[in-house]
Amino acid sequence: MRILGLDYGSKTVGVAVSDPLGLTAQRVETIWRKQENKLRRTLARIEELAAEYKVERIVVGLPKNMNNTMGERAEKSLEFKEMLEKRTSLPVVMWDERLTTVEAERTLMEAGVRRENRKEYLDSIAAVLILQGYLDSLAAR
Repeated sequence: MRILGLDYGSKTVGVAVSDPLGLTAQRVETIWRKQENKLRRTLARIEELAAEYKVERIVVGLPKNMNNTMGERAEKSLEFKEMLEKRTSLPVVMWDERLTTVEAERTLMEAGVRRENRKEYLDSIAAVLILQGYLDSLAAR
């Protein structure tokens, strides 16, 4: 079963997908949009990717605050989850994504990616980390 992992941001959505066995997450792409509330094309692209990879579930990062409370970004992520469920008819799971962007930034630095090129990869690497965390939790069960 393949699973799509998403890192939903104000102007980007990082995308990752699992291998067919659900063991590892791979980077796919970053979807860019000009305005935060313009989601039609973003949702259409996610729907295309879900069909292309034959995914059966979507995992979206939930950006909780460090004290485990829900802020504005978390609320927007929950709204995005509802839109995804309506658009794709797939189950959407929310996954705690605290510090994944920090970890993604560190990974890119360690890989020697130049600062000006990091934004191109940052969100999709964060999506990989979100999805891999979810896959690891399934394997531990």
